[in-house]
Amino acid sequence: MVLQWDLIGDAELGVLADPPRLRSVRRITGGPEPDAAFDVPDAAFDRVAMLIHKLVDAPMGAVCLIDEEHQFLAGQVGVPEPLASARRMPLTHSFSRHVVVAGEMLVVTDVRDDPRMRDNPMISEIGAIAYAGAPITDPDGLIVGALCAIDNEPRVWTPSEVALIGELAEVCSSEVRLRIARSAEEEARRAAESAHHQLELLAELTESLAGTMDVDEGMRRLGDIVTATLADWCVVAVADDPGGPAQVFAAHCDPDRAADMTRLTELAAGARSDLRALLMAVRGRGRPVRTADGATELRDRIIDTELAEIATRAGFGGSLIVPVVSSVRRRALGAILLVNRPDRPAFTAAEEWTAAEIGRRAGLAVENSRLYREQRHMAEVLQRSLLTELPEIPGVELHARYLPAQDGAAVGGDWYDAFAQPDDSVMVAVGDVSGHDIEAAATMGQLRNLVRGDAYGRDEEPGVLLTALDQTLHGLRVPASATAVLARVRKSWSGYQVGFANAGHPPPLLLLPDGNVQVWWVPPEPLLGLPPREPRTTARRFVPAGSTLVLYTDGLVEDRDQLIDDGIARLSAVLREYAARPADELCARLLEVAPHRSDDIALLLVRLT
Repeated sequence: MVLQWDLIGDAELGVLADPPRLRSVRRITGGPEPDAAFDVPDAAFDRVAMLIHKLVDAPMGAVCLIDEEHQFLAGQVGVPEPLASARRMPLTHSFSRHVVVAGEMLVVTDVRDDPRMRDNPMISEIGAIAYAGAPITDPDGLIVGALCAIDNEPRVWTPSEVALIGELAEVCSSEVRLRIARSAEEEARRAAESAHHQLELLAELTESLAGTMDVDEGMRRLGDIVTATLADWCVVAVADDPGGPAQVFAAHCDPDRAADMTRLTELAAGARSDLRALLMAVRGRGRPVRTADGATELRDRIIDTELAEIATRAGFGGSLIVPVVSSVRRRALGAILLVNRPDRPAFTAAEEWTAAEIGRRAGLAVENSRLYREQRHMAEVLQRSLLTELPEIPGVELHARYLPAQDGAAVGGDWYDAFAQPDDSVMVAVGDVSGHDIEAAATMGQLRNLVRGDAYGRDEEPGVLLTALDQTLHGLRVPASATAVLARVRKSWSGYQVGFANAGHPPPLLLLPDGNVQVWWVPPEPLLGLPPREPRTTARRFVPAGSTLVLYTDGLVEDRDQLIDDGIARLSAVLREYAARPADELCARLLEVAPHRSDDIALLLVRLT
């Protein structure tokens, strides 16, 4: 395809057609006439594109290489056909050429507002709207392309997303440099093969660390991967706070040394451990320390006899210590000690570079875990601040639990409530507003307050109250879509009378004094927040003293692999088995049988004495 030169400025062409830069590009794409370049998908580049797609949550991820006439999709995920198969396009269709020309990362919220990009045909052809691209460089630092993430709608890229794209672009740059070196000469080819293996290690490590937000699990995975390829054994020590305690993990390639590594972890984690002090000293230095034979130097610094014996049994030859570096806070968080047995060669400069990259990725994993914990804590504090403190009511024991979903840090719309009426009846409610975000939590707070405001001081049945609530939500244009159960508990001559209305919610359960369980199914009625139609109904049940009413949200019973009836049957079985246990224990047992916790859970137990 002939390039429309009049659409590309002379200054741009001067950069794009720079001979040394093109030489590097052509070594990767296969020559000056790359008709078959990347006709077969490239697994390494596709894998990096997949990491961009997964970790940044972008519809499209691509590894783009740029010559003077084409953009090549060396790796891609999410790009529509026919571009996905063709793997190349004219430069008039390239956003990434601007990264090459600018010589730096480009982050664009809406390309339609950018004078350089707003006329690009890819806006209409594939719906490309938001773009973030980081340079991919050759051994001389020349930019040969870009690793980019593309969204189909305007998007403000977060600092952590920008940092992650930059980190993965470094991985791509490493691969590019290896391929250029491999094509230059046989010696470079051998070096490139070794470094490519290290790149696969880094890609595997990056993907594995991205799969967990738990620091302990992340460091365990790091140890397993590193000892499978790079070193015979390793010790990782990280401390989130500069003066805080370090978390230590040790791993060995020989499964028979697992007990030794467990004991080494215990000893190295001690407050006065000389090994931990050594690792923290390297952390403070901020640069790798490589020794051809670490036995003499490191043994001299390990005073603890048992620790020295374990190190000797593990095999203490060549060693390498690299800092675990935070790319967010620009400081070292810990260090990684890599050790080979005496019969293996010393670590090379290339392996030192790989180990330093491992330290950077470990630092990114620690930062991600810290940010996740902070966000989750804030979400839980906000969520709990919106929930009611249960009142003390004579004759009625109230016990509630709220658990956020385990797969995210967002607040949700699950809630419970209970309050006494002036006529001595008790109102209890459980509901679930659609969504898992701040809007859902805010709507939940509004809905809970409306239920209280509409119901307090009135003696109407729950069906009438929910009908009035529908009208209020509709009239005030409150954007609520929610399920709920509202019940009024009254004393009666034989025990209690419970009237309840159900707006699309899972049915209440009643644990009777004899251990039997009733499931209070009623004909389904619409969710709250829909335009009001027919008046809602109130179901009535007479309940003996000593019974326990159980209200809950769907997170306690719903499982994508089962029917809701199976979840309700599971709860009923727990209630029967632990009927005589205290209410607090009963709550705990009910939560134990919850499914995979992909949803929030609100649970309210009303024990009628």
